[in-house]
Amino acid sequence: METQYAIKDLERLSGVKAHTLRVWEQRYGILKPKRSDTNIRYYSSEDLKRILNISLLNSNGFKISKIATLPDDEILNQAQIILNNYSSERDQIDNLVFSMMEMDELKFEKIISNCVIHFGFENTIEKVVFPFLKQVGNMWQMGLINTVQEHFISHLIRQKLIVGIDGLFEEKLVKPKTFLLYLPNKELHELGLLYSYFLIKSKGHKCFYIGQSVPHEDLIKVNELVSPDVILTSFTNPIEEKVIQDYLNTISITFKNKLILVSGRLIQHSNQVINFPNNVCLLNSFEELKNMLSSANFTINEIKRI
Repeated sequence: METQYAIKDLERLSGVKAHTLRVWEQRYGILKPKRSDTNIRYYSSEDLKRILNISLLNSNGFKISKIATLPDDEILNQAQIILNNYSSERDQIDNLVFSMMEMDELKFEKIISNCVIHFGFENTIEKVVFPFLKQVGNMWQMGLINTVQEHFISHLIRQKLIVGIDGLFEEKLVKPKTFLLYLPNKELHELGLLYSYFLIKSKGHKCFYIGQSVPHEDLIKVNELVSPDVILTSFTNPIEEKVIQDYLNTISITFKNKLILVSGRLIQHSNQVINFPNNVCLLNSFEELKNMLSSANFTINEIKRI
């Protein structure tokens, strides 16, 4: 059964307002929705690809009246010309969406490689890959892609981050800090933490990455072995606010002499008030982490001023 998109789905995925899409449909015949057995209008995957290409052309100076006169192959050709110029990070997000929908690994590899060449590794990850992953998350929640597609693309991105880490030419610091990176028990979304590893290591600090779903007792054992200056973790999976608060209180007491940094959308976008213990600090963005790594001091007061 083909994937069926409502006009609101096209709006969320293309960035073009539903009202504008209806005008384009009625005035220019750009979209031709089908009807389900229950007479509900819907759009196909081909319609989504078409509107993404049209939106790309329109945002790059093509008038919609001109686009409407172009045959499909010319719309695709003009869109590829724009994408192949790599003049805008934002354009490449849609390009990655195409590669994911088609599960085209070679296309994904080409896009990422060219982005790194044109924009640099950090800009590619921060301005292309992570905004793309947010789009993937939206599509998954809407039921527009399946778990296989999400896992397929996450695996490829993970590989790129590991290659980036392995290829680092590290700075030599006189007194590097030691970082311990991990995800709490039952947390599996590690791409943000892997990129943090890249940033930390790129500045010449020591970094121990112990991975996903680490039980508290294992964290204690690792701490005894490596004695880190800074512990960094992230929360993504939905859990109760009280559970988060209790967890932060526990790690604060257990590692009372350590600076503990916490990140992740679950905490950053929480509707509840979370009280951060004295040695625990919220990390809102990669930019904050980079500013911290550029600072000479890693005290909690210094971090909170950044």
